[in-house]
Amino acid sequence: MNLSQIRDVLGKPYYQKDEFLIYNLDCISAMQMLPDEVIHLTVTSPPYNIGKEYEEPMPLEDYIKWCGTWIAEIYRITTRNGAFWLNLGYIQIPGRAKAIPLPYLLWEESPFYLIQEIIWNYGAGVAGKNFFSPRNEKFLWYVKSENSYTFNLDAVRDPNVKYPNQKKNGKIKVNPLGKNPTDVWQFPKVTSGKNRASKERTPHPAQFPVSVIERIIRASSNKGEVILDPFIGSGTTAIAALYLKRPAIGFEIKEEYCELAATRIERYLGMRGDEDLQPSIFKEESQTLLDDFYDSIC
Repeated sequence: MNLSQIRDVLGKPYYQKDEFLIYNLDCISAMQMLPDEVIHLTVTSPPYNIGKEYEEPMPLEDYIKWCGTWIAEIYRITTRNGAFWLNLGYIQIPGRAKAIPLPYLLWEESPFYLIQEIIWNYGAGVAGKNFFSPRNEKFLWYVKSENSYTFNLDAVRDPNVKYPNQKKNGKIKVNPLGKNPTDVWQFPKVTSGKNRASKERTPHPAQFPVSVIERIIRASSNKGEVILDPFIGSGTTAIAALYLKRPAIGFEIKEEYCELAATRIERYLGMRGDEDLQPSIFKEESQTLLDDFYDSIC
Protein backbone atom coordinates (compact mmCIF):
# COMPACT_ATOMS: atom_id res chain seq x y z
CA MET A 1 0.00 0.00 0.00
CA ASN A 2 1.43 3.37 -1.02
CA LEU A 3 0.93 6.78 0.57
CA SER A 4 -1.95 7.71 -1.71
CA GLN A 5 -3.84 4.54 -0.77
CA ILE A 6 -3.19 5.19 2.91
CA ARG A 7 -4.62 8.68 2.50
CA ASP A 8 -7.73 7.17 0.93
CA VAL A 9 -8.19 5.14 4.11
CA LEU A 10 -7.39 7.88 6.64
CA GLY A 11 -9.01 10.78 4.82
CA LYS A 12 -7.80 14.33 4.40
CA PRO A 13 -4.61 15.03 6.40
CA TYR A 14 -3.86 18.11 8.45
CA TYR A 15 -0.89 18.66 6.15
CA GLN A 16 0.42 17.01 3.02
CA LYS A 17 3.53 17.87 1.05
CA ASP A 18 5.70 15.82 -1.23
CA GLU A 19 5.78 12.31 0.32
CA PHE A 20 4.66 13.25 3.83
CA LEU A 21 1.25 13.18 5.54
CA ILE A 22 0.48 14.44 9.01
CA TYR A 23 -2.81 13.80 10.78
CA ASN A 24 -4.09 15.71 13.81
CA LEU A 25 -5.43 12.48 15.31
CA ASP A 26 -4.98 10.24 18.30
CA CYS A 27 -2.55 7.59 17.08
CA ILE A 28 -4.56 4.62 18.37
CA SER A 29 -7.77 5.58 16.58
CA ALA A 30 -5.78 6.47 13.45
CA MET A 31 -3.87 3.18 13.34
CA GLN A 32 -7.05 1.21 13.93
CA MET A 33 -8.28 2.49 10.56
CA LEU A 34 -5.28 1.07 8.70
CA PRO A 35 -5.22 -2.45 7.24
CA ASP A 36 -2.67 -5.05 8.32
CA GLU A 37 0.99 -4.87 7.25
CA VAL A 38 1.18 -1.49 5.49
CA ILE A 39 4.04 0.18 7.42
CA HIS A 40 7.63 -0.99 7.02
CA LEU A 41 9.28 0.98 9.82
CA THR A 42 7.98 2.85 12.86
CA VAL A 43 10.33 5.18 14.73
CA THR A 44 8.89 7.00 17.70
CA SER A 45 9.24 8.41 21.16
CA PRO A 46 5.93 8.53 23.04
CA PRO A 47 5.23 10.68 26.10
CA TYR A 48 7.22 9.47 29.10
CA ASN A 49 4.40 10.10 31.60
CA ILE A 50 6.57 12.48 33.63
CA GLY A 51 4.47 15.64 33.38
CA LYS A 52 5.83 17.32 30.25
CA GLU A 53 3.66 20.08 28.80
CA TYR A 54 2.45 17.89 25.93
CA GLU A 55 1.13 15.06 28.12
CA GLU A 56 -1.35 14.40 30.89
CA PRO A 57 0.24 12.02 33.42
CA MET A 58 -1.65 8.78 34.13
CA PRO A 59 -1.38 6.29 36.95
CA LEU A 60 1.55 4.04 36.04
CA GLU A 61 -0.65 0.98 35.54
CA ASP A 62 -2.87 2.92 33.11
CA TYR A 63 0.14 4.28 31.26
CA ILE A 64 1.58 0.80 30.74
CA LYS A 65 -1.79 -0.46 29.51
CA TRP A 66 -2.09 2.50 27.11
CA CYS A 67 1.39 1.78 25.73
CA GLY A 68 0.43 -1.85 25.22
CA THR A 69 -2.57 -0.76 23.13
CA TRP A 70 -0.68 1.41 20.65
CA ILE A 71 2.27 -1.01 20.47
CA ALA A 72 -0.16 -3.80 19.53
CA GLU A 73 -1.53 -1.61 16.72
CA ILE A 74 1.97 -0.90 15.44
CA TYR A 75 2.67 -4.63 15.40
CA ARG A 76 -0.51 -5.32 13.40
CA ILE A 77 0.23 -2.72 10.71
CA THR A 78 3.94 -3.59 10.39
CA THR A 79 5.05 -5.62 7.37
CA ARG A 80 6.45 -9.11 7.92
CA ASN A 81 10.05 -7.91 7.46
CA GLY A 82 9.42 -4.59 9.15
CA ALA A 83 10.77 -3.02 12.34
CA PHE A 84 9.80 -0.84 15.28
CA TRP A 85 12.31 1.45 17.00
CA LEU A 86 11.13 2.73 20.36
CA ASN A 87 12.78 5.47 22.39
CA LEU A 88 11.86 5.88 26.04
CA GLY A 89 13.56 7.50 28.99
CA TYR A 90 13.26 7.01 32.71
CA ILE A 91 10.52 7.37 35.29
CA GLN A 92 10.44 7.59 39.07
CA ILE A 93 8.44 5.10 41.12
CA PRO A 94 7.99 6.45 44.65
CA GLY A 95 9.51 4.13 47.20
CA ARG A 96 10.92 1.80 44.52
CA ALA A 97 13.13 3.61 42.02
CA LYS A 98 14.53 7.04 41.29
CA ALA A 99 15.01 6.44 37.57
CA ILE A 100 13.86 3.12 36.12
CA PRO A 101 14.08 2.76 32.33
CA LEU A 102 10.53 2.74 30.99
CA PRO A 103 11.26 -0.08 28.49
CA TYR A 104 11.78 -2.43 31.44
CA LEU A 105 8.19 -1.82 32.53
CA LEU A 106 6.85 -2.47 29.02
CA TRP A 107 8.54 -5.81 28.43
CA GLU A 108 5.29 -7.79 28.60
CA GLU A 109 3.41 -5.30 26.43
CA SER A 110 5.28 -5.85 23.16
CA PRO A 111 4.52 -8.74 20.77
CA PHE A 112 7.61 -7.80 18.71
CA TYR A 113 10.91 -9.70 18.77
CA LEU A 114 13.65 -7.65 20.45
CA ILE A 115 16.90 -7.58 18.50
CA GLN A 116 18.89 -5.17 20.60
CA GLU A 117 18.95 -2.30 23.06
CA ILE A 118 20.82 0.71 21.74
CA ILE A 119 22.22 3.29 24.14
CA TRP A 120 22.07 6.89 22.91
CA ASN A 121 24.83 8.74 24.76
CA TYR A 122 24.66 12.52 24.63
CA GLY A 123 26.79 15.29 26.07
CA ALA A 124 24.41 17.73 27.74
CA GLY A 125 21.96 17.02 30.52
CA VAL A 126 20.99 17.43 34.15
CA ALA A 127 23.86 17.57 36.63
CA GLY A 128 23.40 15.07 39.45
CA LYS A 129 24.29 15.88 43.05
CA ASN A 130 23.45 12.63 44.84
CA PHE A 131 23.72 10.38 41.77
CA PHE A 132 25.69 10.14 38.52
CA SER A 133 24.69 12.75 35.95
CA PRO A 134 22.30 11.15 33.40
CA ARG A 135 23.68 11.13 29.86
CA ASN A 136 21.79 8.42 27.98
CA GLU A 137 18.44 7.19 26.74
CA LYS A 138 17.42 3.80 25.34
CA PHE A 139 16.31 2.78 21.88
CA LEU A 140 14.78 -0.67 21.59
CA TRP A 141 15.10 -2.23 18.14
CA TYR A 142 12.18 -4.57 17.57
CA VAL A 143 11.32 -6.62 14.48
CA LYS A 144 8.22 -8.54 13.50
CA SER A 145 10.10 -11.63 12.31
CA GLU A 146 13.29 -12.71 14.08
CA ASN A 147 14.55 -14.46 10.91
CA SER A 148 13.56 -11.95 8.24
CA TYR A 149 14.14 -8.25 8.74
CA THR A 150 15.91 -5.36 7.05
CA PHE A 151 19.40 -4.48 8.25
CA ASN A 152 21.44 -2.33 5.87
CA LEU A 153 24.79 -2.40 7.62
CA ASP A 154 26.73 -0.92 4.72
CA ALA A 155 24.44 2.12 4.76
CA VAL A 156 25.44 3.02 8.32
CA ARG A 157 29.08 1.97 8.57
CA ASP A 158 31.32 4.40 10.41
CA PRO A 159 34.29 5.51 8.26
CA ASN A 160 36.21 6.63 11.35
CA VAL A 161 38.45 3.56 11.49
CA LYS A 162 41.54 3.73 13.69
CA TYR A 163 43.66 1.41 11.53
CA PRO A 164 42.12 1.54 8.02
CA ASN A 165 45.09 -0.16 6.35
CA GLN A 166 45.45 -3.08 8.75
CA LYS A 167 45.92 -6.34 6.87
CA LYS A 168 45.36 -10.02 7.57
CA ASN A 169 46.93 -12.64 5.26
CA GLY A 170 47.90 -9.84 2.90
CA LYS A 171 44.37 -8.45 2.58
CA ILE A 172 42.89 -5.30 4.06
CA LYS A 173 41.13 -6.42 7.23
CA VAL A 174 38.68 -3.53 7.55
CA ASN A 175 35.63 -3.14 5.33
CA PRO A 176 36.40 -0.28 2.90
CA LEU A 177 33.10 1.39 3.83
CA GLY A 178 34.04 1.48 7.50
CA LYS A 179 33.28 -0.35 10.72
CA ASN A 180 30.03 -1.56 12.22
CA PRO A 181 28.83 1.06 14.72
CA THR A 182 28.56 -0.23 18.27
CA ASP A 183 25.38 -0.42 20.31
CA VAL A 184 26.39 2.83 22.04
CA TRP A 185 25.65 5.82 19.80
CA GLN A 186 27.19 9.16 20.58
CA PHE A 187 25.19 12.03 19.17
CA PRO A 188 24.76 15.46 20.79
CA LYS A 189 21.38 16.15 22.35
CA VAL A 190 19.17 18.92 20.95
CA THR A 191 19.78 21.48 23.66
CA SER A 192 17.77 24.55 24.63
CA GLY A 193 18.65 27.78 26.39
CA LYS A 194 19.54 31.30 25.34
CA ASN A 195 23.25 30.70 24.85
CA ARG A 196 23.49 26.94 24.22
CA ALA A 197 20.50 26.07 22.04
CA SER A 198 21.22 23.61 19.22
CA LYS A 199 20.98 24.85 15.66
CA GLU A 200 18.05 22.50 14.99
CA ARG A 201 16.14 23.51 18.15
CA THR A 202 12.39 24.05 17.73
CA PRO A 203 9.81 25.07 20.36
CA HIS A 204 8.97 21.40 20.98
CA PRO A 205 10.25 20.44 24.48
CA ALA A 206 11.39 16.90 23.53
CA GLN A 207 13.21 16.87 20.22
CA PHE A 208 15.49 14.27 18.62
CA PRO A 209 18.63 15.18 16.66
CA VAL A 210 18.10 14.41 12.97
CA SER A 211 21.31 12.35 12.86
CA VAL A 212 20.02 9.70 15.29
CA ILE A 213 16.84 9.09 13.31
CA GLU A 214 18.74 9.14 10.03
CA ARG A 215 20.90 6.22 11.16
CA ILE A 216 17.83 4.20 12.22
CA ILE A 217 16.00 4.78 8.94
CA ARG A 218 19.07 3.95 6.84
CA ALA A 219 19.62 0.71 8.74
CA SER A 220 16.05 -0.56 8.95
CA SER A 221 14.37 0.47 5.70
CA ASN A 222 14.87 0.96 1.97
CA LYS A 223 13.93 3.75 -0.40
CA GLY A 224 10.21 3.92 -1.07
CA GLU A 225 9.18 2.05 2.09
CA VAL A 226 6.67 3.85 4.32
CA ILE A 227 7.92 5.25 7.63
CA LEU A 228 5.56 6.02 10.52
CA ASP A 229 5.93 8.15 13.62
CA PRO A 230 2.70 7.96 15.67
CA PHE A 231 3.97 10.74 17.97
CA ILE A 232 5.46 13.01 15.32
CA GLY A 233 6.08 16.02 17.59
CA SER A 234 8.45 18.46 15.90
CA GLY A 235 8.73 16.38 12.71
CA THR A 236 12.29 15.07 13.01
CA THR A 237 11.36 11.59 11.76
CA ALA A 238 9.75 13.15 8.69
CA ILE A 239 12.82 15.31 7.95
CA ALA A 240 15.09 12.25 8.04
CA ALA A 241 12.67 10.08 6.03
CA LEU A 242 12.18 12.66 3.28
CA TYR A 243 15.91 13.25 2.98
CA LEU A 244 16.42 9.50 2.58
CA LYS A 245 13.58 9.24 0.03
CA ARG A 246 11.12 7.33 2.18
CA PRO A 247 7.46 8.39 2.30
CA ALA A 248 6.38 9.20 5.84
CA ILE A 249 3.25 9.50 7.95
CA GLY A 250 2.90 11.24 11.29
CA PHE A 251 0.14 11.35 13.87
CA GLU A 252 0.01 14.14 16.43
CA ILE A 253 -2.82 14.82 18.85
CA LYS A 254 -1.87 18.46 19.54
CA GLU A 255 -2.59 20.86 16.71
CA GLU A 256 0.20 23.26 17.65
CA TYR A 257 2.76 20.50 17.12
CA CYS A 258 1.14 19.56 13.80
CA GLU A 259 1.70 23.15 12.75
CA LEU A 260 5.26 23.15 14.05
CA ALA A 261 6.09 19.99 12.10
CA ALA A 262 4.40 21.29 8.95
CA THR A 263 6.34 24.57 9.11
CA ARG A 264 9.60 22.73 9.62
CA ILE A 265 8.91 20.40 6.68
CA GLU A 266 8.07 23.38 4.45
CA ARG A 267 11.40 25.01 5.26
CA TYR A 268 13.27 21.78 4.64
CA LEU A 269 11.59 21.09 1.30
CA GLY A 270 12.24 24.68 0.25
CA MET A 271 15.96 24.06 0.33
CA ARG A 272 16.16 20.35 -0.49
CA GLY A 273 17.42 20.96 -4.01
CA ASP A 274 20.90 21.73 -2.73
CA GLU A 275 22.39 18.32 -1.85
CA ASP A 276 25.32 19.97 -0.07
CA LEU A 277 23.00 21.12 2.70
CA GLN A 278 21.66 17.70 3.68
CA PRO A 279 22.20 16.54 7.31
CA SER A 280 24.14 13.34 6.68
CA ILE A 281 26.13 11.93 9.59
CA PHE A 282 28.58 10.25 7.23
CA LYS A 283 29.54 13.17 4.95
CA GLU A 284 32.40 15.59 5.40
CA GLU A 285 30.32 18.76 5.23
CA SER A 286 31.82 21.91 6.66
CA GLN A 287 30.33 23.23 9.89
CA THR A 288 29.16 26.29 7.99
CA LEU A 289 26.95 24.21 5.71
CA LEU A 290 25.52 22.29 8.65
CA ASP A 291 24.80 25.51 10.51
CA ASP A 292 23.04 26.93 7.46
CA PHE A 293 20.94 23.79 7.14
CA TYR A 294 19.81 23.69 10.73
CA ASP A 295 19.14 27.45 10.78
CA SER A 296 16.83 26.94 7.80
CA ILE A 297 14.71 24.16 9.32
CA CYS A 298 14.33 25.59 12.83
